[in-house]
Amino acid sequence: MKKSFIIDSSFNNMRIDRWIRHNLGKIPQGLIEKILRSGKIKVNKKKVKSSFKVSLNDKIEVFNFIYKTKVIQKKKKFSPSNIIVKENENLIIENNENFVVLNKSSGISVQGGTKSKKNLIDIFSKSKFFQDTKPFSVHRLDKDTSGVFIIAKNRETAQLLTSLFRLRKVHKTYLAICHGELKKNSGEFNEDLIRYDNGRKIHEKAKTFFRVIDKNYDSSFLELRPITGRKHQLRKQLFNIGHSIYGDDKYKSSNLNKGVNKKLMLHAFKIRFKIKDNKYTFKALIPNYFQNLLKAKRLNFKDLR
Repeated sequence: MKKSFIIDSSFNNMRIDRWIRHNLGKIPQGLIEKILRSGKIKVNKKKVKSSFKVSLNDKIEVFNFIYKTKVIQKKKKFSPSNIIVKENENLIIENNENFVVLNKSSGISVQGGTKSKKNLIDIFSKSKFFQDTKPFSVHRLDKDTSGVFIIAKNRETAQLLTSLFRLRKVHKTYLAICHGELKKNSGEFNEDLIRYDNGRKIHEKAKTFFRVIDKNYDSSFLELRPITGRKHQLRKQLFNIGHSIYGDDKYKSSNLNKGVNKKLMLHAFKIRFKIKDNKYTFKALIPNYFQNLLKAKRLNFKDLR
């Protein structure tokens, strides 16, 4: 006996071990490795390693042994948490028959992972906005980044929006407060980003347009428009030029952020896209803690477009 699953956009590009935990229960990593090696879980009829990333429409076959694990696993309950509403009463920006647009708070993951106790997809799957359907994640937003986030309500819309993101037809604008004074008032970051995969050095093309909204000797307030969508792109690019974002514990100099609000000062402010003849533009209000740091650093935030 076996159970088959087809990967939809909400799990696209997720590691198979994370997919297993999300869908089949809280299984120890060692047991997952053993199950994959034995072929009791296959992707497109092939054995895969735990680091393998599933893709849209992949077929996962789960044999009887692991399927029983899911049945007896106590289901984790998720309920709306104050963490997603306390910074902004206007959480929901748009709600229509095809998608929901929300102002995501800092500190909550978009979808489940090994370190994520709560995530938006699980929370919204039980909300009034998805009573007759399920939520589909169509793009990424870091756990500690706040701002505009879209959740599709059906598979057709999810596939359409995912394609628009992949084809770079969704235009995003971020706001960031970074350390130090940028010399140029506008320009672009276009140097390759470096990452490592199993010891192999990989160069990734990355391009972002920037505009300085306000600055002083201590800090800069930036508008950032990424063209590519690399992981942690904006955070890495500002770190590489010596202007780390306030609150960034991963990409920072060792002496930064002391005595400063610990939240990441990166906010997805605006998103624009077009579906057929309909143009959509959505903006997310700046969180209170973000505004407070702007005031503390004497940075003007009225020139927002």
